[in-house]
Amino acid sequence: MKMPVLLVFAVLACAACDSGDLDGFDAVPAAEAEEGAPGMQHIDDPVGPSPGMPEAGPVARNPHSGSPQAAKTGRDLYVAMNCVGCHGGRGGGGIGPSLRDDVWIYGGDPADIYDSIAEGRAYGMPAWGARLPPDVIWKLTTYIVSLRTDLEPEAP
Repeated sequence: MKMPVLLVFAVLACAACDSGDLDGFDAVPAAEAEEGAPGMQHIDDPVGPSPGMPEAGPVARNPHSGSPQAAKTGRDLYVAMNCVGCHGGRGGGGIGPSLRDDVWIYGGDPADIYDSIAEGRAYGMPAWGARLPPDVIWKLTTYIVSLRTDLEPEAP
C-alpha cells in the first residue's frame, strides 16, 4: 500500500514542476554580474592553463640564465619551499616527477619550467605565480635548469 501512495506522490510532485519556473532566473543578479564587481568571476574567464596547443606568443627569457649565484639562490629556495618533499633532495623525483632527466611532460625549456612553477600542473603541482614574484620563480628555474650541468650547486 505504501508503494502506490509514494508513486502517486512522486508523479504529482513532478507534474507540479514547470521548467518555465526557471525562466528569468540568473545565478548571479544582473547588478552583481556587471564588469568589475568585486569577488565575481565570469564563467568565460580562464582558470589555469588552457588545454590544447599553446598560443604562439613571446617566449619569456630567464634573466638569470647561466648565473651560478642565481642557481645557488634557486637551490636554497628549492629546499626552503619544500620542493624536496615532492621532487626529492636533488630533484631526482619522489611523489613528483624527476627534474634531473630529459623527459618533461610540459616541456623542459626555461620558459616551460617557469610556467609549470607559476601556473601549476594537473595531479599535484601547485601554482606559485600568485605567491612568488617572477624573479624568485626565475631563480628556481635557474636551479632546475642547472641540474646535471657544471653549474649545479651542491651536486650529488
